[in-house]
Amino acid sequence: MAHDLRVKETSCQPPLWTADFRLFFAARTTSLLGDAMLPVAITAAVLRAGYGASGVGYALAALVALFAALIIFGGVLSDRLGARRLMVVSDTVRLCFQAVLALLFLLGTPQLWQILVLLALVGAGSALFQPGVASITPRIAQDVQKGNATLRIAESVTAVIGPSLAGLLLVVSSPAAVVALDALTYGVSGSCLLLLRSVPMGPAARDGAPSFRADLVEGWREFRARTWLWSVIVVFMLWQLAGSGPAMTLGNSTLVTDYGATTFGLVMSSLGAGSVVGGIVAIRLRPRYPLRAGALSMILWALMPLGVALGLPAPLVAGCYGVSGVGQAFWIVMFHTSVQTHIPQDVLGRVHAYDAAGSLVMKPVGQAMAGPLAIVAGTVPLLCVSASMALVACTLLLAIPAVRGLRRVEH
Repeated sequence: MAHDLRVKETSCQPPLWTADFRLFFAARTTSLLGDAMLPVAITAAVLRAGYGASGVGYALAALVALFAALIIFGGVLSDRLGARRLMVVSDTVRLCFQAVLALLFLLGTPQLWQILVLLALVGAGSALFQPGVASITPRIAQDVQKGNATLRIAESVTAVIGPSLAGLLLVVSSPAAVVALDALTYGVSGSCLLLLRSVPMGPAARDGAPSFRADLVEGWREFRARTWLWSVIVVFMLWQLAGSGPAMTLGNSTLVTDYGATTFGLVMSSLGAGSVVGGIVAIRLRPRYPLRAGALSMILWALMPLGVALGLPAPLVAGCYGVSGVGQAFWIVMFHTSVQTHIPQDVLGRVHAYDAAGSLVMKPVGQAMAGPLAIVAGTVPLLCVSASMALVACTLLLAIPAVRGLRRVEH
């Protein structure tokens, strides 16, 4: 892969840290910190309430299910109403629903159905938010890959700090404190987005007034026209179903029950630390064929479920998660940069929504099925299948000419 890599001279790169990028960075980092804390609190609370691994799977699936189902409509609304406006609305909606969830935790132990409903509504709010991230990033970052890598590093740092902070709060307080703090981060995020100046609150001027359905169809047409894009999504649907979904449910549950909540938090922090390294690598290395390089890096993800399946000591499991984080972060930067530099700005929200929905639609299915399947087939065999899916996904991606041959756009 070495001959594919080019390192661009730092002196030739345009400035990144403009006033608007700093505001956007602050909004994303604050919100992501709360998001990184939430799975730890939910996993611990659901297990403590006696719902078991299946309950954890249902809760995590609920957070993703409506997001995957509604993000396509969020993409259309983002292009029609303006990405920044919709993101502010999303932060407000999520602040309200998560405040209600925090109140329920404060009053006692919520019923599982209450947790599922509120997490699903939070996921629906996220469906309004996510398309705007893809639309705004290329507007405020002249170097799109560096901007994506920097935001990925911030996400990774919060993944390091968030679980540890959540674990500490769970020791001295209750899940209500974690959920309430997460709710406040949406308020901070929305405030920062309101202060952006270079991105208009409303959409760009458009000829005529196409219907919602016409916008939906146009986004699908743009998505379908790019073989490299829909091929990646099809492969990742398979990976989410049999790889990532089961690994998250069974891996997290096994870490909590066999190693303890504190170790779980530290292992997840190691995953975040590895993602930081992957983001730094993505800043420096600029592959001529980004999806080819990213697919190869995804092989490292197999170590995450494999370490848990083998019952390795906690430090080695943490190491496996850290190495997996490197590969996962590098792939994410390569893919997002490819989407944001190959898709026209006026349809980027919708196209990103289609790719995000396709990437995630099978994840809640895999999460929800993991617990019941583990009862029948066993946790270890399913985690081994999950690990093998990283190798299968890499092989399939490299076998597709449009994917491995996609060139980097110079900017």
